[in-house]
Amino acid sequence: MDPFVRDLRRNPTDAERHLWYRLRLHQLGGFKFRRQRPIGPYICDFVCLGASLVVELDGSQHVTQAAYDRKRDAFLREHGYRVLRFWNHDVLTRTDAVMDTIFETLHRPEMDGRFD
Repeated sequence: MDPFVRDLRRNPTDAERHLWYRLRLHQLGGFKFRRQRPIGPYICDFVCLGASLVVELDGSQHVTQAAYDRKRDAFLREHGYRVLRFWNHDVLTRTDAVMDTIFETLHRPEMDGRFD
């Protein structure tokens, strides 16, 4: 395993830890999620390989790296993944709404986007 990936897994943000607690062990409709999973040149926060869904959590640094995020999302979509992005704050304060959006996306293949 890549040492950088290992470090990301060992040191999750509060939002990553909070969401992982709800996604792990097939808790969301039986879907299996992995965390800090490399896909091509990118490391995705969470991915459900069976549903081709990537879930990314964004902190304040993503305000200034919007172009990078668009390029990354385009790469993932080109490789068959749907991408959901959530602000860390929403994961921590609106967890049920975030979980509902992920669950709905897992069951509606055409849905893709940012949860605001």
